[in-house]
Amino acid sequence: MSLTLAILLAGQTAAAAAAPAAAQDDAAPAPVTAGGSEDARPAAPAPGGGDILVTARRRAESVQRVPIAMSVVGGADIDKTGAFNVNRLQQQQPSLQFFSSNPRNSAINIRGLGAPFGLTNDGIEQGVGFYVDGVYIGRIGASTFDFVDVDRVEVLRGPQGTLYGKNTTAGALNVTTRPPSFTPEGRAEVSLGNYDFVQAKASVSGPLSDTVALRLSSSATTRKGTIRDVTSGEDLHRQRNLGVRGQLLWNASPSLNFTFSGDFNVQNPECCVQYYARVGTTQRPIARQYDALAAALNYTPPSKDPFDRRTDLDAAINSRQEVGGASLVANWDLGPATLTSVSAWRYWDWQPQNDRDFTGLPITTVSQNPSQQKQVSQEFRFASNGTNRLDYTVGAFLFHQTIDTQGSQVQGSAASRFLLSGTDASNPNVLNGLTSTNTISFDNTSFAVFGKLNWALTDALHIQPGLRVNYDRKSGFYESVVSIANSQYNFTATADNVATLLAAQPTTAARTTFQNQINTLAPQRYSPRFSAWNTSGDITVSYDFASEIHGYATYARSFKSGGINLSGLPLNSNSTGVDLTTQTVKPEKVNNYEIGLKTQFLDRRLTLNLAGFWTDVSDYQATVNNNAINVIRGYLANAGKVRSRGVEFDSSFRPSKRLSVYVSGAFTDAKYVDFKNAPCPPELSGGTATAPGGVTDPAGTPGGRSPAFCDISGQRLPGISKWSFSYGGEYNVPVDGAGGEVYIGYDGNYRSRFSSNPSPSAYTWIEGYSLSNVRAGYRKNDFNVFGWVRNAFDQNYFELLSTQSGNTGLIVGQPGDPRTYGLTVSKRF
Repeated sequence: MSLTLAILLAGQTAAAAAAPAAAQDDAAPAPVTAGGSEDARPAAPAPGGGDILVTARRRAESVQRVPIAMSVVGGADIDKTGAFNVNRLQQQQPSLQFFSSNPRNSAINIRGLGAPFGLTNDGIEQGVGFYVDGVYIGRIGASTFDFVDVDRVEVLRGPQGTLYGKNTTAGALNVTTRPPSFTPEGRAEVSLGNYDFVQAKASVSGPLSDTVALRLSSSATTRKGTIRDVTSGEDLHRQRNLGVRGQLLWNASPSLNFTFSGDFNVQNPECCVQYYARVGTTQRPIARQYDALAAALNYTPPSKDPFDRRTDLDAAINSRQEVGGASLVANWDLGPATLTSVSAWRYWDWQPQNDRDFTGLPITTVSQNPSQQKQVSQEFRFASNGTNRLDYTVGAFLFHQTIDTQGSQVQGSAASRFLLSGTDASNPNVLNGLTSTNTISFDNTSFAVFGKLNWALTDALHIQPGLRVNYDRKSGFYESVVSIANSQYNFTATADNVATLLAAQPTTAARTTFQNQINTLAPQRYSPRFSAWNTSGDITVSYDFASEIHGYATYARSFKSGGINLSGLPLNSNSTGVDLTTQTVKPEKVNNYEIGLKTQFLDRRLTLNLAGFWTDVSDYQATVNNNAINVIRGYLANAGKVRSRGVEFDSSFRPSKRLSVYVSGAFTDAKYVDFKNAPCPPELSGGTATAPGGVTDPAGTPGGRSPAFCDISGQRLPGISKWSFSYGGEYNVPVDGAGGEVYIGYDGNYRSRFSSNPSPSAYTWIEGYSLSNVRAGYRKNDFNVFGWVRNAFDQNYFELLSTQSGNTGLIVGQPGDPRTYGLTVSKRF
């Protein structure tokens, strides 16, 4: 990240950029420098009724003076709006996108960049960093958990990396929890709602001695599922989350302090299911398309209206995960500068079950990849104290990560019909019981040194250059063993014996059948390696036009580390080995240009911030596939170039203590500039034409078809709405003379249509939608009670759409939550 943020949410929050400005926030401790020196404590907020102060450059300053596009959402805003995880937080942040078909298949994108859409691969990194109390989290699945005792969430947009931590190319999401307090305090909150929703949060903090303070926090959420499985009678997509966290602060001396933190989180949601959304037409023969295949097997989905929220799975599903870890932060104030050390260890344990064919048919009866991650990180920073003509930060960061994954996939009795053609399709035994057992391991080491200067040429003009030198080394192992045992076939195929088994088949028909079996799950073994040095940097020029008008311009040259493919590779032309040329992907090279203006008027009651950006990414890490008709094996490759450009604004207005409103928005134009070897959209799959390429425009008109790849240069990146807005406000009325008030609040958001497929398809556009959340209640001093309704107008919308394996034309979807309502009571002690 490019900022070390310590934020004061003081008084009645007017608004941070893009954060709901509508309410009073909890008072947070005044920020101090890393060593805790008093000279960094900020002055009281201005009479306008609110300010947000940061110690980004080791001195207290308004967030309005920090030359970066960023948003801050305080803990009180998170509590009252129900944005208790990243998925809900994105509704308040127009430039933030979060996608999750299950926790392992999750991605955080900012401005359309961050991670390839629709692909999980252990061998790559995120372009958006996810941090908790300054510790980089190596598995993005951890972001699906509920926030525990959060003080604030900061969203930084654009490349980060010249001040500290892991390098990220698209931005960072930084979660900061409430610190231990030497003043005894407690908080408790309980929420009840429909779908048997129950959420309880509690925290206590206080001194153990004159120099030691402790904070203990917990959060638990349960809710019945919103999707009915007519086969089992269970409600799926439930919520079962538990998180606990402890922090111990020791002020060893006036200039030295230590904070030890530990947390444990477990989630058992019985998700994630996608089901029938619509059917499209592919280039395959009519008999090989979904409607004909379903009819041949006498199959009808329980409903063809996806918002009936009904499915008929024939395999178990779950997405149980466990996350935990510990960290130690030490700050030593040496006078002119402060030395900071951040040491951390974390783990992630993923235990899934999936019905990968998304239907009640036994096509793929088992598909799961249990995975365990461990990481250790060490960071040192040395930063100047106070305010000087030349301020500096230098540091080093070391990160080591290991991942072990044990995959398995089993085909059922309907697999032959759905995945094969010819005589093999009519013989269930060809694929029935075909099993792939995968062993995957990954070892990742990253080291960096970095530095940032802040040179004040005058009181108004600042130049801030930064530099980072980074080394990455990745190594992995992938092995898939394929076996089958039924009344007709019995073999075990490894990477070493495929050619022998193929040659042993007695007839041409038998060889074809064996090759169809092998192509379906592809036995293989390989050990990819990647290592590289990278140098990146940025420079910002900022100018204070007036006391409350600040402009800046930034250029950043950044990169995202190269990666290795650990989800299997496409077979070679003889189907007896893998194409080893696709083992690795090159680093992304990023050029980012940004200008911004931060303004406040009317005694800081009116805030308006603007930012314009243009980001070019070369060697973009994208999803491709082997284009086999019977099975799609996704892997990574480098697209030529993508571009993301746009304009963002954040505004808030508090005309009085009774009323506050906010509006934030983003226009994002994110496209593939050069991607000639992209996977074809489903409407072009199965084609036999030899046209040089094919594309599908947003209206869905095929522009050509190809049996291999499609040229989608000029097409929109997936998951990105051109227009996105969040808006809302709150109005309160005093009801007694002792500080009590009743209030009503509204929070809304809108997203225009976006593509839910790596290559734009006529069948996977998600139409634009808007969501409205309302709340009304009573608060007095430290007590608050309010009723709430989320998705008040019961908007039907999809979070994502996907194609079924084998490209039969079936499109499956994951719907967003329906209308929910409930009551929340909270008390501070």
